[in-house]
Amino acid sequence: MSSAEALSMRPSAMAAVPPQLTGVRRAADVHALLGDPPPRFLIERAADAETLRAYYALRHQAFVETQGLFAGSDRDDRDDDPRTVVLVARAQSGEVVGGVRLGPAADGPDIGWWQGGRLVTASGAHRAGTGAHRAAGGAVGGVGAALVRAAAAWAEAAGVLRFEATVQMGTYRFFQRLGWETVRPVEVVGSPHVLMRWPIGRVQRLVEATKSELGELLQGIGPAGFVGDDGAPVPGSELVAACDAIVPAMVERDPEWAGWCSVLVNVNDLAAMGATPVGLLDSIGARDSAFAMRILSGLRQAAQAYGVPVLGGHTQFGVPAALSVTALGKAEEPVPGGGGSPWDAVRLTADLGGGWRPGYAGRQWDSTSHRSSEELQTMVKAVRRAKPQAAKDVSMAGIVGTLGMLAEASGCGAILDVTDVPKPEAASMGDWLTCFPGFAMLTAGPQELDAGPAESRVCGRLTEGQGVSLRWPDGEITEVIPAGVTGMGVA
Repeated sequence: MSSAEALSMRPSAMAAVPPQLTGVRRAADVHALLGDPPPRFLIERAADAETLRAYYALRHQAFVETQGLFAGSDRDDRDDDPRTVVLVARAQSGEVVGGVRLGPAADGPDIGWWQGGRLVTASGAHRAGTGAHRAAGGAVGGVGAALVRAAAAWAEAAGVLRFEATVQMGTYRFFQRLGWETVRPVEVVGSPHVLMRWPIGRVQRLVEATKSELGELLQGIGPAGFVGDDGAPVPGSELVAACDAIVPAMVERDPEWAGWCSVLVNVNDLAAMGATPVGLLDSIGARDSAFAMRILSGLRQAAQAYGVPVLGGHTQFGVPAALSVTALGKAEEPVPGGGGSPWDAVRLTADLGGGWRPGYAGRQWDSTSHRSSEELQTMVKAVRRAKPQAAKDVSMAGIVGTLGMLAEASGCGAILDVTDVPKPEAASMGDWLTCFPGFAMLTAGPQELDAGPAESRVCGRLTEGQGVSLRWPDGEITEVIPAGVTGMGVA
């Protein structure tokens, strides 16, 4: 993006400068220091009534007076929706020279489906062809392109997984050049339009970063019938073993929480196999004994809460922070991760209590540290009691990525019904479907799960084929993972 299309998403707090000019002047000062020409405009969120009135005036001129798309006014209920976001472009003088609105497409809870619309620019108001209601388009040029880019970036940052606009026929190629995908022709207020969709690859990027290279690395490892499972049944016994390492940066930054999580993730792995945990072994690297004690403090608290003894392990000083734990459990008939079949119901059982772990907002949901020992142990027994066809503990790949692994190991694809996914109110859909959620289990089959404080709900189906798609309340299906997640194949 050129300096002329620089974006300013953060309100300025410089004294002695009018609020509407601070972002413009600050950016101009920076560009002057760098020897660049000053930006012609900046993008910001409309934060006051005066800015909104200027944006509405541009819309009125374009859509009512010039194009005659509306009689009297182009305002609608979406303008009054408190969830609606308006982004405006300001010239160096502070004048509003363009704007666009975006927000949730449906009433009720925000499920991660947003629409953009009412895109307009002052310089191109006579040709800023946006249609009615959900439409966006027109405003070809630097201001219009910057507003469209800013809207897409804002939507993604808000945890949106489906972002669309309906644009007039004369401007859909403009959106294509900006990277939008053409969905299909539609009609808006009797006029031909095109439904466009911004490609949001959040889920696919996550699985590529966390799981996509496992298949080639792990060929030939693991007992038959349990490819890619959360734990590994020990041949000739009832033992099930699981092992997880904590990211070193997390151990260094938050050693007590790392110790807690090292138990949490391993107990969850055993729980997904329907195994009863019997003991833990830890391996700790630390710069000194004081730091190791902080790790062990969290580990011991979690082990006590889950009722699992720490049997021993290994500790080394004078090395970078490191932590891994091996958990041992027992199960007569371990539940496989790849035991599903096409058209099996998919159920998510998740603890929605708690909140984002401080320092890990949008990435780690802490649903466990506030729970009683009885509540924690009730949740981890749920799969063992229900004995579903297949089960997977939601891992670093998030809910959708983990569903992709369950489907891949089962030789299936999967569809997740977005509106049926149990989700905390405080989490956006994009964050919830891609975070580590504390306690969350995906299962396949008709069996219901009783997991105490956790909420359990059917929210999808396994299908023929491969990959994972999301189904929305209007019946639209969007693909988020096109094929297998790990490359490890069918169990």
